[in-house]
Amino acid sequence: MQNHKTNQKIKILPIVVFFLIGLSYSQGQQSLEAQPFSDSTETTWQSFKYDLGSVFGGVGYSYTRPLHWQGKQWATFGAITAGTGVLYIFDEETSNFSIRQKEGIPKFIRDYGSEFGSPQYNYMFTGGVYLTGLVSKNEKLRRTGVLLIASATSAGLLQQLTKSLVGRARPVSGKTEDTFDPFNPSRNFHSFPSGHTMLAFTNAYAIAKQFKNPWTKAGIYTVGLIPGVSRMWEGQHWLTDVALGVAISIFTVESIDRYLDGRYDEKYNDQSKKVSWNLDFGPGKIGIVGRF
Repeated sequence: MQNHKTNQKIKILPIVVFFLIGLSYSQGQQSLEAQPFSDSTETTWQSFKYDLGSVFGGVGYSYTRPLHWQGKQWATFGAITAGTGVLYIFDEETSNFSIRQKEGIPKFIRDYGSEFGSPQYNYMFTGGVYLTGLVSKNEKLRRTGVLLIASATSAGLLQQLTKSLVGRARPVSGKTEDTFDPFNPSRNFHSFPSGHTMLAFTNAYAIAKQFKNPWTKAGIYTVGLIPGVSRMWEGQHWLTDVALGVAISIFTVESIDRYLDGRYDEKYNDQSKKVSWNLDFGPGKIGIVGRF
């Protein structure tokens, strides 16, 4: 009975966290002077149909962006590819190190990381944000909900396809980091990229875009990275699985957000400030640094 209650608390924890994040975010909109949807005559059903079209349109837009890439975009793609290749060298060492840390990490943090990136809690959160904006006719919150749902859908479908296509063995399988068996139905060969990372970080990155304070952004990014790191503690993913998951999340949110700018009157992106992501190497350290 005690274990059952503990498991229930673990499953409820992400919901509570999501609620607190959503509540603080909604309250923050008052200080940012969020305005209700500009067309007050539009019915809730009409708004919902329009938003549904925006979700599907945003997903399609994100998938077709590579067809329109130019020099700068291809240079970024090349840098990400090269960075992933460099991190690949350290996959075995970082995996072994991460697994050794598992017992020293509080269990509630590990469980939180595992639940946070799961699809059911992801859509519970994103759907809650969207419905709040829809019912209250707050276009800023409603648009954010559309961005969250579209980004999670786009990234989620992509990672499912990629996992099967690549067929990379998970650390927990006992195989090496360079073991690949495409289309193997076993989940032990569905390591690349990390789905938990992609779902959690698309949420974190989309929400962080609404804030200007770099410390607030950094805090949200940190929360969004916990699921990816927790999967390394559990031996479910290699470092490159997580790193590429973060990169795909950023690309997905940015592309869909740009698409939504053309469909909603509310525009809250500060185009004068861009986030740049760079690999950071040094004595005893390796990582990805975001500069805003």
